[in-house]
Formats: sequence, structure tokens, C-alpha cells
Amino acid sequence: MPFDKTPAIAKNRRHETDTGSTPVQVGILTERINYLTDHFRLHAKDHHGRRGLLKMVGQRKRLLTYLRRTDIESYRKLIADLGLRY
Repeated sequence: MPFDKTPAIAKNRRHETDTGSTPVQVGILTERINYLTDHFRLHAKDHHGRRGLLKMVGQRKRLLTYLRRTDIESYRKLIADLGLRY
């Protein structure tokens, strides 16, 4: 993986050993999506990679929908921290 996911985990975790909660997963996916978005600015014809990007975007959307349904305050804080919605 071309980026370090440790900062994304540290920023979004709920307790010291949290590595897989919904906010952590969304944070990691957002970092990967941002990296791949920059990648596709340079490599516009990388269509196989673009499919992976679209799968990640869909996964992040499903996780955010789950979080909005179960914990609205955590959802609002996460999207404000990551700058996902307007």
C-alpha cells in the first residue's frame, strides 16, 4: 500500500486498541480514495484501478449509511472531520 494508514486509525479510533470500528474503516477508505484520485490525474487510462476506486466509494457509502442509521452524532462528527459532505 502506498500510504500509511496508521494516522487514519489514530485519528478516528474510539479507544486505544480500536482498529476496525466504522469510523476507522471510513477514515482508511477516505485516505485510499484521496490517494487514488490523485493517481488518476496522472494515469487517466488506468481503468482497472478506477473500478477498484468505485468499489471503495461504494463501500464507504454503505458504511456511512450504517453509521448514520445507528449513531447520528458520530456520523455528523466524522463527516465534518473528513470533509465529505457539504
